[in-house]
Amino acid sequence: MTSPPGGSDQGGSTAERRRLVCVRCGTPADGPQPVTWTCSVENGIRQYFCDACSRENLRAIEGRLDSAWW
Repeated sequence: MTSPPGGSDQGGSTAERRRLVCVRCGTPADGPQPVTWTCSVENGIRQYFCDACSRENLRAIEGRLDSAWW
């Protein structure tokens, strides 16, 4: 897997970090990415899904369907 230009998988400084929000339901994360959340890279953009949305759409995620399909 590759990172976007200028991006880093290490997170960067605290000032650069944004609060994570589930792109499906809008639930905010408490602190850094919880281990129960799912990160998906679609069209070069990272998208985060809360544990509830991840569980509801597990088959689609495992089938590597873009979130637009579920």
